[in-house]
Amino acid sequence: MSKTIAISNQKGGVGKTTTAAALASGLERTGRKVLLIDFDSQANLTMMMADQNPDSIPIGVADIMTKIIEDQPLAPMEGIIRITKNLDLLPSNIQLSGMENILVNALSRENILKMYVNEVKSQYDYIIIDCLPSLGMLTINALAASDSVIIPVQPHFLSVKGLELLLKTIGKVKRQINPELKIDGILPTMVDKRTNFTKEILGVLHESYGSKIRIFNSEIPLSVRAIEAGAEGKSIFEYDPRGKVAIAYENFTKEVIALERTRQKNTTNPIR
Repeated sequence: MSKTIAISNQKGGVGKTTTAAALASGLERTGRKVLLIDFDSQANLTMMMADQNPDSIPIGVADIMTKIIEDQPLAPMEGIIRITKNLDLLPSNIQLSGMENILVNALSRENILKMYVNEVKSQYDYIIIDCLPSLGMLTINALAASDSVIIPVQPHFLSVKGLELLLKTIGKVKRQINPELKIDGILPTMVDKRTNFTKEILGVLHESYGSKIRIFNSEIPLSVRAIEAGAEGKSIFEYDPRGKVAIAYENFTKEVIALERTRQKNTTNPIR
């Protein structure tokens, strides 16, 4: 069964794109077939994975959504870029920035991306959506199309404080649009355990949310290597395979796989 995961946080600079790329690469390394969807008009994921000039890409996610809105047929695998044997990318570019306005008058506007995901998900084990730093209609589309959400959170006061608004949005989407939507967990990113401030914020995070939401055991350390990997257009596993960031993301990938195995087991063998 295919699973779609949104990587979401309305605050920018918390490691969403790095996490989406690393999780997709980590899953691909285990033999899973993965599709990455760059759902941010800044196109950082596209620049990292495929093309340093995303505006030159002939077909991106905005073009696909426009075709769906206008009820035009899609060619099989249209717009998808092959990254490796088991990893594909649906790229983004600046055109996505105008999609919010287009969606205002679209029928079933919350479900446009879901219509696309439903068309291609049989081809993949996992679909990972890198969301933009916003809680607008595009993010709602990503949440409506997803089975679950992973929330990267930097151990910073404002990042933790902003979680409440994101959780309210996720809850609203679950109640009104996508009742199957789940929160897989919160992923601490850019963690610098050398500072007392970081330890205090992590403590607040666990105290405030740990009893209600899973907080992944894997903590992604602060490291310039992750930034360098993106600039080189490589996954962290290629760029620094023995580094602390690669090891942390490998452990995180294992947690995601284990979580899905447990969920499938519980679905197959419900408690009577």
